[in-house]
Amino acid sequence: MDKQRVMDLVKEENVRFIRLQFTDLFGTIKNVEIPVSQLPKALDNKMMFDGSSIEGFVRIEESDMYLCPDLDTFVIFPWTSEKGKVARLICDIAHPDGTPFEGDPRSNLKRVLKEMEELGFTHFNLGPEPEFFLFKLDVNGNPTLELNDSGGYFDLAPTDLGENCRRDIVLELEEMGFEVEASHHEVAPGQHEIDFKYQSALKACDDIQTFKLVVKTIARKHGLLATFMPKPLFGINGSGMHCNLSLFKGEENAFYDPDGVMEMSDTARHFLAGILKHAPSFTAITNPTVNSYKRLVPGYEAPCYVAWSGRNRSPLIRIPASRGLSTRVEVRSVDPSANPYLAMAVLLSAGLDGVKNELQAPEPIDQNIYDMSRKERNDNGIIDLPSTLAHALELLKEDEVIIKGLGSHLFEHFVESKEIEWDMFRTQIHPWEREQYLTQY
Repeated sequence: MDKQRVMDLVKEENVRFIRLQFTDLFGTIKNVEIPVSQLPKALDNKMMFDGSSIEGFVRIEESDMYLCPDLDTFVIFPWTSEKGKVARLICDIAHPDGTPFEGDPRSNLKRVLKEMEELGFTHFNLGPEPEFFLFKLDVNGNPTLELNDSGGYFDLAPTDLGENCRRDIVLELEEMGFEVEASHHEVAPGQHEIDFKYQSALKACDDIQTFKLVVKTIARKHGLLATFMPKPLFGINGSGMHCNLSLFKGEENAFYDPDGVMEMSDTARHFLAGILKHAPSFTAITNPTVNSYKRLVPGYEAPCYVAWSGRNRSPLIRIPASRGLSTRVEVRSVDPSANPYLAMAVLLSAGLDGVKNELQAPEPIDQNIYDMSRKERNDNGIIDLPSTLAHALELLKEDEVIIKGLGSHLFEHFVESKEIEWDMFRTQIHPWEREQYLTQY
């Protein structure tokens, strides 16, 4: 895609407005919408905005920031009006002198990808599996806690009443260029999953952000609220975003070795070892909310122990059975509240640390870890993931590899904001406490 092609498409498709999108520290999509008359200015990287108004960006005395559109991210939103469509461009954030802004999660991932290339790898691929819940809206359009179906894993209508909404989401995604591999009802009532084909990590992160926007928009058209909150209801499975990761050298998957044990290369095993080593530290990034840790508990298919296996689904990491180009490491702890750009930056940093230092992975754990006693887990060298956001932040602050993967600006602002979030939760009085103690004492 080049500037002229963007201008031609805008004219051909009667696009009237352009959303210049970017992602903040917490993974929230922000945008500056401009009329199409301002598009040439935007394409020349001359659109300025106030960075001090975005949490985690800059102070008020250094607020001027520039939006630099990635032309390959141009897409027209299919649901917008024929009278005047809306298109979007995803942007990187730059200082007035044109240098990348250190607090831009997308630019930071690009930085880590360059470090990967210096090690001889050409691609870091990601295949995400994001899950979400659909809740009914009340007559005023406000969200309720009433699920819109009672379906279970792979159920069909009429049990799966979200099927039509999910189908419309897939159709919109495909019209926007997504290659959707599967869509189905998940384990919990009201829970759904849509998987799209693996691709380069940067493009996949862009697509995750677009995916969330499409899901929420189409759900609203069906009178539903779509939420990527990790654990909205007690007693049922939470929502994860399993991340299938692989390193490539040109057209060859660096994780595949037909002569290796389990047909995995040494690179794959070193990468796996790096993920395991740094998992407790990067969990604050891949599971960044207070609510995230309500999902990471035994009994609901979410991993809470640091281990790996080729077939067992209870550890943190699984190696799916496919080989050849599809050889990959599946990290199962990540949840969809994570900022995908930050999550990929720390996962790649952890894996590359394993590759650079030739870290050795422990033996796989092929039995159900949930059924093991603490002594059995200790005997097998299995440690726990952090159980609260506060604990995860303390572990993050001790890991120089993960801090370097974030860069000092993102690290400092993330920790500061999340410590405030934890303190707000810690000091709040919750309904459970009143139910337990109000009349007892």
